[in-house]
Amino acid sequence: MNFVAMDFETANAKRASACSIALAIVRNSQVTHEFYSLINPETDFSWRNINVHGIHQQDVADSPTFPEVWAHIAPLFTANKLVVAHNASFDNSVLKRTLVRYGVTPPHYLTLDTLRTSKQFYPQMVNHKLNTVCDQLHIELEHHHNALDDSVACANILLAQQQQFGSNALRSFVKAI
Repeated sequence: MNFVAMDFETANAKRASACSIALAIVRNSQVTHEFYSLINPETDFSWRNINVHGIHQQDVADSPTFPEVWAHIAPLFTANKLVVAHNASFDNSVLKRTLVRYGVTPPHYLTLDTLRTSKQFYPQMVNHKLNTVCDQLHIELEHHHNALDDSVACANILLAQQQQFGSNALRSFVKAI
C-alpha cells in the first residue's frame, strides 16, 4: 500500500487555525518518511485546544505559516494520491479551510477515514477513538494528540486493517475530494 496519513492540531475551534501538521508517508506498506511542523496560525489560541495538545501560542511564534509549509507538502496531495486520517472529516476540513483562508485552491485527492473503517471492522469496540483502536490492535501511540504520533498510528491502523481484511475490503471506503 502507498498512502499518506495526515493529522492536524488546531489553535482554537476554527478549522482554519492549524497549529501543527504531521504526515506519515507509506510506501510498499512501510512508513518510510515522517514530516512534522509546528505552524504559526496567526490567530489566538483557545485554552481548550491547549489542554488537548499542549501547544501554546509562544511555541509557534517563530514557526512557518501554513503557506510556507504547504509549499513543501503540496505534491503529496494530488488526484491519484490517497490521504488517510482518523476522523478524516476533521483533518480534511482543516486542510481545506486553512488553504481557503490563505487564498490557495484546495487540491483534489483520494481520502480514507480510519475512524469509519474501524467502526465497520471492529463494531465490538467500546468506542473508535484513535487511542482506543491503537490499544485494541496493539499499535504504539506514545503521545495522543501529538500530530506526528497520531499520523503514524493512523498509518499503522490502516496497514493492520489491510493485512487483516485485505485491500478489496478497504476500497469501498476511498472517496475523492
